[in-house]
Amino acid sequence: MSRTDVIQDDKVTQDNPTNNAEPTRPLDPDAAAELEGVPESLKQQGDDQSALEDRIAALEAQLAEAKQDVLYARADTQNVRRRLEKDAQDARAYAATGFARDILSVSDNLTRALQLIPEDLREDEKWKGLVVGLEATGRELDNVFSKHSISRIAAIGLPLDPNQHQAMIELPSEDAEPGTVVQELQAGYMIKDRLLRPALVAVAKKPD
Repeated sequence: MSRTDVIQDDKVTQDNPTNNAEPTRPLDPDAAAELEGVPESLKQQGDDQSALEDRIAALEAQLAEAKQDVLYARADTQNVRRRLEKDAQDARAYAATGFARDILSVSDNLTRALQLIPEDLREDEKWKGLVVGLEATGRELDNVFSKHSISRIAAIGLPLDPNQHQAMIELPSEDAEPGTVVQELQAGYMIKDRLLRPALVAVAKKPD
């Protein structure tokens, strides 16, 4: 080789320094696969965490709904028990309602009989014992009514109360205000706080 050829070869080497550089080694396939798999695993882990949180939230919602249903069921049970207890108390308290309503006619007849006895007959020794017996029977009947919480409704001189009085007729009156009860045609009664029978009354109206 001539000196000229050596000089030309050195010149080529200097002009192209990359020709002498070490070639780049290719990436190991296993390492490349491992590097590519890391993001996928993280993404999968994030998806699993999100699904777990959604499942927990759904279970918590179901648990809250179940608790609410239990509370509603308990409240319904308590209401039913209270209603049954009240019905039982009312049944005991008002058990005599039907009998009391029937016995009122007996009391009415006895009261009318006593009212129709004239004064002179009351003083007559022959009839005095009978009158005293009838009056004692009336008082005993009133005691029985009181024992069972049966009370007579006040009427005379009071304003008409549709909840306790039943107006049968109107009577002209200059002394009483219109709508005031001026006469009792039939006594009314209450059993505890319930109406047993309304009082049949006459109410005042303005004179014609």
